[in-house]
Amino acid sequence: MVCSVGFEKLSAIQQRGIVPFCKGLDVIQQAQSGTGKTATFCSGILQQLDYSLTECQALVLAPTHELAQQIEKVMRVLGDYLGVKVHACVGGTSVRQDQRILASGIHVVVGTPGRVFDMLRRQSLQPDHIKMFVLDEDDKMLSRDT
Repeated sequence: MVCSVGFEKLSAIQQRGIVPFCKGLDVIQQAQSGTGKTATFCSGILQQLDYSLTECQALVLAPTHELAQQIEKVMRVLGDYLGVKVHACVGGTSVRQDQRILASGIHVVVGTPGRVFDMLRRQSLQPDHIKMFVLDEDDKMLSRDT
């Protein structure tokens, strides 16, 4: 999967992180920007999904709209041949459109905490089948300054 999108060689973090993630183990990644962390957790998620089940099975939280949309794009590119259904739920976009897309069946939701919480509160996002959770840039997500 990774080679089909132009990666010639796995980075160190990808070599250490993809297999444990694919085995369903808890993984904590910490590395410099641009080292392949996003591709690592996206690959792990894509390997664990049950594609016959069109329910949200993975939730990725990101601190900004831009990062959430970037993660959605990586997930789409890596999962192109697998038929992954992914959607970014971020503020500043149509709530009704998010609700329609979620109702149509999504494997992975990537989003910002505020919009994801809103979708959960409205019961548009059902957590019953979520088996994978990624907190990207957790230092920013858990900081009191944000």
